[in-house]
Amino acid sequence: MAIKMQIQSRTRNQLIDLTGQVQDIVQKEGWHTGVITLFCPHTTAGVTINENADPAVSRDILETLSRLVPAAQAHFTHLEGNSDAHLKSSLIGVSQQVLLEGGHLLMGTWQNIYFAEFDGPRARQVWVSFCGK
Repeated sequence: MAIKMQIQSRTRNQLIDLTGQVQDIVQKEGWHTGVITLFCPHTTAGVTINENADPAVSRDILETLSRLVPAAQAHFTHLEGNSDAHLKSSLIGVSQQVLLEGGHLLMGTWQNIYFAEFDGPRARQVWVSFCGK
């Protein structure tokens, strides 16, 4: 069974920390030991794991992606005008897996789970599923 998380982005490009919400789901559902999968069902967003200590890291990630794939490029032919968001989503990816042990996410000291918005602001979802005991 997948649990749907609701997310509201506030800007066009944004990293939103989901770690607390995911841990809350784990506790509420009574998931103990196994693997959770986070899946983003959007073609202009993604899910990533990265540093949580210094907000400059999130800014650097978003800024670098914007330099690598600028929003307005003459060769883009997608009529909605958000080709950059589709490309950024493909670069980041739409899913992540995290190990669970004793009802807790097994993550590095400096790691958090982030929803990566590239075509906001929008109401979005991330699905969380569990395999284990």
